[in-house]
Amino acid sequence: MDTAHAAFQQFLDAYRDAALAKDVDAFVRPYDEDVHVFDMWNDWSLHGRASWRRMAAGWFGSLGDERVQVEFDDVGAFACADMICGHATVTYTALSADGRKLRSLSNRMTAVLQRRGGEWKVVHEHTSAPIEHTTLKAIPQRPA
Repeated sequence: MDTAHAAFQQFLDAYRDAALAKDVDAFVRPYDEDVHVFDMWNDWSLHGRASWRRMAAGWFGSLGDERVQVEFDDVGAFACADMICGHATVTYTALSADGRKLRSLSNRMTAVLQRRGGEWKVVHEHTSAPIEHTTLKAIPQRPA
């Protein structure tokens, strides 16, 4: 695995683990202080780690005793100089307190990581889902 893929996979692993644990601090740790996020939910965009932290705290807090299992596939990444661009399909599955799968949805993620203070930090993230053009509704399930 080359450096770009390894660094991007490390970010994805941290994202997955923090989401499952509902650990806000771990979730925001890979993000730069000046991160700019185009999230798929509610806000048009989020600026700065503090805004991203508020989003994560709200998300994790809304789960009650449920947890979220995050899985990535179609992962790809490339690097140029001190920047990595990676992309993946993300599937979020809600799990009950006893581990039963309750529901799931998928979206697409692109993240740009930049070397900051000797570490790879996410400086931009963009998530999306395709929109059905006649109804303007998001398509939260990936075609089989």
